[in-house]
Amino acid sequence: MSQFFMAILIIVFGGFAALILARQAKLMKIIAVFSLSAGCLLGVIDTASKLMGSGIYTVSFGFLKNFSLAFQIDGLSAFFLAAIFLVSLLAAIYSFHYMEDTKKPIRVAANYFFFSLLIAAMALVVTSANIITFMLSWEIMSLSSFFLVVYNYESAENRRAGLLYFVFSHVGAMFIFVAFGIVYGLTGSFEFTNMAGLGETAKYLIFFFSFVGFGSKAGVFPFHVWLPHAHPAAPSHISAVMSGVMIKTGIYGIIRIYSLLDFNTPVFGYVLLVAGVISGVLGVVYALGQQDLKRMLAYSSVENVGVIFIGLGIGMIGVSSGNPLMAVLGFAGGFFHILNHALFKSLLFMGAGMVLHKTGTRSIDALGGLLKNMKITGATFIIGSLAISGLPPFNGFVSEFFIYFGAFKGVALGKTPFVMSIIGIVGLAVIGGLALACFTRVIGVVFQGEPRTKAAQNVNETGASMQISMLILASLCLFIGVFPGVMIYLPMKAVSALGLASGNIPLEPFYRMTGNITQAAIILFAVVLVVIALRSFFYRGKTVGKSGTWGCGFTQPTPKMQYTGSSYAGSILEFFSSVAPITEEHPAIKGRFPLKTFYKSHINDIAEVHMGTFIVRPVLFFFDKLRWIQHGDIHLYIGYILLAIILLLFFI
Repeated sequence: MSQFFMAILIIVFGGFAALILARQAKLMKIIAVFSLSAGCLLGVIDTASKLMGSGIYTVSFGFLKNFSLAFQIDGLSAFFLAAIFLVSLLAAIYSFHYMEDTKKPIRVAANYFFFSLLIAAMALVVTSANIITFMLSWEIMSLSSFFLVVYNYESAENRRAGLLYFVFSHVGAMFIFVAFGIVYGLTGSFEFTNMAGLGETAKYLIFFFSFVGFGSKAGVFPFHVWLPHAHPAAPSHISAVMSGVMIKTGIYGIIRIYSLLDFNTPVFGYVLLVAGVISGVLGVVYALGQQDLKRMLAYSSVENVGVIFIGLGIGMIGVSSGNPLMAVLGFAGGFFHILNHALFKSLLFMGAGMVLHKTGTRSIDALGGLLKNMKITGATFIIGSLAISGLPPFNGFVSEFFIYFGAFKGVALGKTPFVMSIIGIVGLAVIGGLALACFTRVIGVVFQGEPRTKAAQNVNETGASMQISMLILASLCLFIGVFPGVMIYLPMKAVSALGLASGNIPLEPFYRMTGNITQAAIILFAVVLVVIALRSFFYRGKTVGKSGTWGCGFTQPTPKMQYTGSSYAGSILEFFSSVAPITEEHPAIKGRFPLKTFYKSHINDIAEVHMGTFIVRPVLFFFDKLRWIQHGDIHLYIGYILLAIILLLFFI
């Protein structure tokens, strides 16, 4: 594991070098980006070599005499490491031209410092082999990402987003502490390997506490409340990393705990599948109603976490039902979607970052016509949108195809597994349709049509490092969609690491499936090329005229006559109004010569609304009533300490 730790050291060195060279902005950025990129590239190479092998790599260090910091890389860890290092590598390259604020060199240096800590901490989280190592790495990851979220701390909205993220991170960590506390209390050990010997009741408690704690980090409904606030607040390359890979550490935690418990109850699969369907449907519905481009993408992450949970739930149901093919298909589809989502969501956040960087606004309805001047950004964003909608020949289709296939294998089962499989199939279909509506809305309003405001006029897309990162991600989305057989080894390697009797499943059927996908994609490309060739042949020598589109009877149409995002999604949101209520502000038009009016709409997240009503306000009220404890008298505080010591002595 020497290369792994060398990669971590190079990455962290880049962060510290940025702080030291903060006053020399250009040199600081060059060294920071180079070090982070070099460390991530070394991490990708090392991870690839481990994925190709079959061994399990372990190492341990002494810590505070009585503890140890233990690390282990198996197929599951290596799979997540590949996504972490790859996305972080491209995000670091992207940041070179994105972080051009020469007026705030110290703040930019701090951003690179915490960025390096975040990358290192994520890598250490998925390789931790005991409780002490895991929680230490987890806290470093949560704290470093908090400082990245509050990068623009002058904004009250960003400060609120950072506080909300901080609270949810540590409330989630408390639930994880409780789960690990049960493990330590019953085994007397900090090692993960002792979980399998616990009783059934303890295993249920550990899983459900872990589900809440890790689900909060993953952004599963209703623990997702922090996510649509934190992702828009962070710089776009950080949003790409947080959404693309950081929230996946929560999914990793759930999968790792499930495998360590070695308890194949169908309840775990039912919980994940139902949570996945709810998160997927509501996540994309809330995304449809957003006016903020990055906030929309954040809610879309909730949707895709739901898709991943559906796949993992199907896998767990397959294991408990004794259907190994269903189990492998579900888990493989879920893992494949983890990788695919890391690619296309990072691409979309980088595209949104380019739009924000050049226009200065995230408002969807303030944009329009950007494809004319931002061809690379527009083309790559369209590829990312097609991929996230699960359409062929892009990578999102492949992972969802595996999940569908696994769910159909469960239809043959009886009673509850049958019902759950049907719920998963219907849920995926609804999510896919809504996702397509969501991203056609974004493409149509942001990139097509005419500029709606001055912010969208006369834009450009200068910044080679930003374009390179987007082009690489877009190419990977297309490559995996056309040649999934090349990449199927990665999720299958992660599945085999779970040790869930999947070794009996031959890989030939999966290669046959991916081969059929490749053939279909090639046929599609061939048809498209033939159509283009025929069009060119029949139109050769003919004059192609250009004129304005039909103005609906108006002789001088304006950009205000275009569809808005709100009007496009209005009928869909109305259907889901019971779970996504809309608040509208539209003063009535009065008089013969009415004054200028306006229309505002806001979709309400029911989890955020009810959490504020039934949890936040009562807790604040309770603590407000306890303010009398804090008098500011040092003697009283000493008395509190003595009282606590006396009470602890009784227990000891």
